[in-house]
Amino acid sequence: MTTTPVVIGPAAARRTALAAQGFADPRPAGTLTRRHLAKTLARTRLLQLDSVNVAVRAHYMPLFSRLGAYDPALVDDAAWKHAPRRPRLLVEYWAHEASLLPVEDWPLLLSGAKRAGWWRNYRALAEREPGLVDDVLAAVKELGPVGAGALETVLGGPGRPRPPGVSWWQRSDVKRICEWLFGMGALTTGTRVNFQRLYDLPERVLPPEVLAAHPADPDEAARGLIARAASALGIATEPDLRDYYRLAPDRSRQAVAELVEAGELEPVAVRGWRHRAYRHPAARTPRRIGARALLCPFDPLIWERARTERIFDFRYRIEIYVPEPRREYGYYVFPFLLDDALVARVDLKADRAAGVLRVPGAFAEPGADTSRVVAELAAELRLMAGWLGLDGVVAGERGDLAAPLAAALG
Repeated sequence: MTTTPVVIGPAAARRTALAAQGFADPRPAGTLTRRHLAKTLARTRLLQLDSVNVAVRAHYMPLFSRLGAYDPALVDDAAWKHAPRRPRLLVEYWAHEASLLPVEDWPLLLSGAKRAGWWRNYRALAEREPGLVDDVLAAVKELGPVGAGALETVLGGPGRPRPPGVSWWQRSDVKRICEWLFGMGALTTGTRVNFQRLYDLPERVLPPEVLAAHPADPDEAARGLIARAASALGIATEPDLRDYYRLAPDRSRQAVAELVEAGELEPVAVRGWRHRAYRHPAARTPRRIGARALLCPFDPLIWERARTERIFDFRYRIEIYVPEPRREYGYYVFPFLLDDALVARVDLKADRAAGVLRVPGAFAEPGADTSRVVAELAAELRLMAGWLGLDGVVAGERGDLAAPLAAALG
């Protein structure tokens, strides 16, 4: 029997999405602990990794956006260290993109439910050079955790020490096989040093019960991943849900249908949305949102640009790869969330040599209350600067908020 979906307005959908991502709750007071980290990760489900460090590494910022100032060592310890009393909480894998995710989710992503990543292009090399695969695994077992550069040195040229019994290989092929083995789940990240990934064997990184769960059934895994995406997004179209973990379209559509049939997703119609939406049964729709946050370009609230435009009426593109004369807003622009709206765009750079957080450009969205936006933005920038260990904030000259922001910052 076909049921007519509940109809809700776009403002309610927006508040639902914000609540699911943790923006309906006030930031906690006092010292932040692993418990706060775990609670936030239970909402976002993952933290995307990215190499750009012009302001702050992408995997640190979403927690600051939701919790305020915290010790980044909380993330480092959860992701790259293990102790009996403080077990590893996170593992690296290709999720939305390269991401940190709860260790128990690792088997789901290796199940075949997810689309194979770019590393699948190295399959032909692995099939052509099985000896190289064996040598990389042997070297990691002997030396790990170890970086690709060190492996290239060991396996890629004569006159250097190497594990017994391995051959010399082309250095670029060593790196490709490392990535292929990582994608296949035969290697994982043991730790990172200066953001360099150090490979290790999964059995030395992951708990035995997680290893025993691999491989998961792909259909069951797809339902699990879609359910996690629905929890993180609150309300979403099927393409939104699919994008969270980059699932294959057919697999995603089947999982959504099965979850609806099981009562674990609720079909809804959002006025103004072109596609059918789905709401997680536990999703909340607060009457109001009182959030204040700078959002990095890889924050899960905004990383799917079409969804960001649909929910917030905010067209957002990252301009890192745009030549400087053609950039509209700046190199590394953070949307500024105030209450339930994206009200400004802020180009940020952490000038560590000078000890300041620079704001080369600041731009208000049409209709924003400029005086309130400036006051709240100045406060959030000061908080971010202190969190990064910088002495202050320096406003630049680009954008209609530049002059009032400079005045507010004193």
